[in-house]
Amino acid sequence: MFKSIIFEPSINPVTSKHNLTLSLFLLLFLAAKAQKNVVPELLFTDFPISGTEIRAIEVVNDSLLFFAGSHGFFGSIDKDMVRLDSIKKKEDHHFHFRSVAFNGKDMYMLSIESPAHLYKVDPFSEHFDPQLVYSEDHLKVFYDALLFKDALTGFALGDPVENCFSVLKTIDGGSTWKKVACEELPAVVEGEAAFAASNSNLAAQKNTVWFVSGGKKARVFRSRNNGINWEVFDTPMVQGESMTGIFTCDFYDENKGIIMGGNYDKPNDTKGSKALTKDGGKTWELIADGQLPGYISCVRYIPGSKGKKMMAVASSGIYYSDNSGVSWKKISEKPYNTVRFLNKNVAWLGGNKIITKVILNDQN
Repeated sequence: MFKSIIFEPSINPVTSKHNLTLSLFLLLFLAAKAQKNVVPELLFTDFPISGTEIRAIEVVNDSLLFFAGSHGFFGSIDKDMVRLDSIKKKEDHHFHFRSVAFNGKDMYMLSIESPAHLYKVDPFSEHFDPQLVYSEDHLKVFYDALLFKDALTGFALGDPVENCFSVLKTIDGGSTWKKVACEELPAVVEGEAAFAASNSNLAAQKNTVWFVSGGKKARVFRSRNNGINWEVFDTPMVQGESMTGIFTCDFYDENKGIIMGGNYDKPNDTKGSKALTKDGGKTWELIADGQLPGYISCVRYIPGSKGKKMMAVASSGIYYSDNSGVSWKKISEKPYNTVRFLNKNVAWLGGNKIITKVILNDQN
């Protein structure tokens, strides 16, 4: 007959205290590790693009990137070969492009100032063959961003001409564009506008579309029915001066989003330059306030990161976060205006006379 033996641990006050100390240390270590940015290794491949500043890039597929810039220049990088074209100025007017968008078949590019021209081009053709599909002539015209949310539905955002933002919409893939009436949009505050910094103050997820503002007010405008009805929400971002507010936004899904910007005239000012939402843009909370980075031109979630990893760019360099923006690490001094991702390991960046392909070797 076997007798059951029960072992009762003897409690040593010294050992117990030591174990408690180790446990607390481990918890603090894990917490610190969770807050720490583990920076990916970066491999840069530069493509000089002379005579133009690039603020609008669009990834077409794994080998093709399309871009458009100042002084009428546009083109593509196809299998690491640069193709450059331009639309010549008419009389004393330069076409400066700061927004492009791809609907899965055709590329569209929009110039900023009056007369604003929206062109359709074939990014796969030997000759781009630009075709004018929309034009707007008004003293106050200034277009900032362009976006296709799917193959048929697209939006363009411009500064106010009347008492609302200029919003263009297409529902036929870009063949025709119609300006949304001011009666269908929230009114703007005097001195409120948008920034054509990086073609990233428009965003979309499923049936929800957002755009952001700066200047006297820094607000987020949202439509949850493909641009039919709009609502507007205040943010805690720095605002009140002409070059303050939200310069860029991105949404990982319909709820989780980030806005960044700050004060363009004081790029090192880190207060009120970045905020997160968890409810689709209705409420916002400042993140890393008073910490790097300051002014940011463009921010993007890294694909497949569950909203944890982000990259942001500005004239001061490239920044990276792997903890949903709680803290940021500067990973390069190289200045850029805009960034787009092909996948979690490949990013494209546009800047002054340069486009760069970046390979990210992420270890975490």
